[in-house]
Amino acid sequence: MLQGNFVFDCVIHAYDMSEANLLDRADAAPSRASILGLGEATRAPGSGDYPTFARKWADRDLWEMVFGRSDTDLAMAQTVPIFDWFKDGFAPVRAQYDFARAHPDHVLFCGGVDPSYHGAGVLDEMDRQVKDLHARSFKFYNAHVDGKTWRCDDEKVAYPMYERARNLGIKVLQFHKGIPFGTQNMEDLRPNDLQRAARDFPDLTFIIHHLALPYFDECVSIAARFRNIHLALSGSFGFYYLRKKEFFVQMGRLLQEVGSDKLLWGSEAALMGCPQPYLELLWNLEIPIDLQEDYGFPQITPDDKRKILGVNFARLMDVGVPAAAAEE
Repeated sequence: MLQGNFVFDCVIHAYDMSEANLLDRADAAPSRASILGLGEATRAPGSGDYPTFARKWADRDLWEMVFGRSDTDLAMAQTVPIFDWFKDGFAPVRAQYDFARAHPDHVLFCGGVDPSYHGAGVLDEMDRQVKDLHARSFKFYNAHVDGKTWRCDDEKVAYPMYERARNLGIKVLQFHKGIPFGTQNMEDLRPNDLQRAARDFPDLTFIIHHLALPYFDECVSIAARFRNIHLALSGSFGFYYLRKKEFFVQMGRLLQEVGSDKLLWGSEAALMGCPQPYLELLWNLEIPIDLQEDYGFPQITPDDKRKILGVNFARLMDVGVPAAAAEE
């Protein structure tokens, strides 16, 4: 716990960025380099010294980073079904499942599929990941290279996956939006195509990751208007170390327009390093007085922080929250 508060990290990854997992294509290594460069640029001081992130992350390394060196209580290991440059995906299904299976009291498994790569077998793969691997959610990456991009509101491509998830008892669907990798078209990563999906599937919860940067305005507007769209702060706290004032403005707008009930803590470990510096940043966070006066932003409260740290995601995932060990 962090200061007596439950911490449920909604997104960690057992990555495989090793040479062995790269496809034999000219843009594979540069695309991996762009991902690694973003992690390096936003990684917090004190988040740990590691010889390289361009490797297959072993169980012991990820466990030590997330649970051994931070106040994290529970985490979701999320599949990253990006096959544009990686043979088994950026964060393979099996690696996430193995990590969750090895630590069942601390890690939940999030599956991932992509209709452009799983083809006609995508629904069967969803069945397998839930029934055999006990997936609790699914992660989707719809923007690709080589003409494989699909829209999240496509009735023929996307909607059958949402319907299958519903039939499998999965209530929470998660989407990478914004932050393009390699030579993806930026516009394919806009969050706008989740609006119709959220309307058509009001019983499902749609989570937008990374605040859809650089499409922050669209992301805030959508989350403010759709009750079943939540926002994951995955990797967002790393931008505090790059653009501090912009970071405070974004947090102020999120509190003002979206509300703390719909914000979820996510560290993006291993790429972002040990979560502890970001957790401490969140717990000690205060919206500057001048921004409150200039923009009418509310101050972030201890209750807001508790919700963001773990209460909100626990509610979505039907996970019990232990009683706080510290008094308010």
